[in-house]
Amino acid sequence: MSAIQKAIIIGAGPAGLAAALRLSQRNHISCVVYEIRSEPTTLGGAIGIPPNGLRLLHRLGVYESLAARGAVSSKLTVHSSNGTDLGEIDLASWSERKTGFGLMRIKRTDLLDVLLEATEKAGITIHYDKRLVAVEESAQGVSVTFSDGSTDTADLLLGCDGIHSSVRTLHVDQNIVPEYSGVSGIFSLLPTSELSPSASSVSCLNATLTPDGLFVLMPCTPSGDGLFWFFSYEVPIPASGDTRDGWEEHRKKEVERFKYNLFDVLHGVQGLWGHLLRDVVSQTKVVKFYPVFRLPLGGSWSKGNCLLLGDAAHAMQPHAGQGVSMALEDVFLLSRLLESSYTSTSDIFAKYDEIRRPRIEKIYKTAASNADRRKKTSPWRLRIMECILWIGLKGYKYCRLDRWGIGQKDLVYDIDQVEILGAFRL
Repeated sequence: MSAIQKAIIIGAGPAGLAAALRLSQRNHISCVVYEIRSEPTTLGGAIGIPPNGLRLLHRLGVYESLAARGAVSSKLTVHSSNGTDLGEIDLASWSERKTGFGLMRIKRTDLLDVLLEATEKAGITIHYDKRLVAVEESAQGVSVTFSDGSTDTADLLLGCDGIHSSVRTLHVDQNIVPEYSGVSGIFSLLPTSELSPSASSVSCLNATLTPDGLFVLMPCTPSGDGLFWFFSYEVPIPASGDTRDGWEEHRKKEVERFKYNLFDVLHGVQGLWGHLLRDVVSQTKVVKFYPVFRLPLGGSWSKGNCLLLGDAAHAMQPHAGQGVSMALEDVFLLSRLLESSYTSTSDIFAKYDEIRRPRIEKIYKTAASNADRRKKTSPWRLRIMECILWIGLKGYKYCRLDRWGIGQKDLVYDIDQVEILGAFRL
């Protein structure tokens, strides 16, 4: 295989920007990024990045900049539907000892800002307002055409354009289409200065169980002066259909009635905790509603000299907290394979597929299982669940199960240590 000198990357989200950085840094490939939006996106609230993802961001050289903007805390406190504490657990203490990295909560816009700053310093060009309309492969490489008539050609095309990937639908696998998961979310960000003094005590991830879904509150800045909250709950497909118009109509209803709906959901949460949650809802002025879609397992991730990365290949529900980390692992494995002894892109992509499928399927199924806890349940069934959780959390702490890494093994996975037959170096 002749050396890959240039790569076209479609999508300027975390996956695309990380790919551009890694391939330019490690593989000395000239990367150019194309983004459909007219400017960097401001969509999204806060996201969690576990140790396996933070370690890779450190290797990209951006961890310190991220740590200056995000909140690092791995403790989870679980609250019952009446406001009492069921217990707490450290989600990453064992994995932090193994990797040197904890669990970070950071605004998605801050993550993108840091990656954009790094790509600018690296001299990587990003073109905005570029809608992909065609992909064509030839002996000269992969050519792309955009809606404005502009074209480009490279040795490698990477589809990093998310769950609604144009690269996937136009070229790689048009039969794989997004499906609704049955769970939706509503979220917002707000400063603690707008809340009661008790808001300053929110220093970790807090999950409150309700019969209607899960309400989560957490800090997302280093000083804790910014909070992110979301309510994750079961929502049926709109009566008008599982279409863009159907969901837009439903979104407007959810946004218009979010305070009324959430006050009803939280009415049974008593004490100071209940007061704080209702204060958070009351002071929130803008919310975003989003139905959670995913891609079905299976399908093709590559074709010719084109490869899908991140959500474009394997979009999963966010309930395992591994979305960004899965994309980073994709990028780092590709980088390693490109410098290996494999002699063709078909061999590289086949090995990539062999290594990534089992890992992706495991995390995908974990996310789907976690989503079930967001679905509507009866009050008595919730009481049973709370009792089981209380016993489990007490037992976990009493037996010090964190010493054995129970529930944290996926967080220490290192894609750079996975064996690659024929690799020249790690």
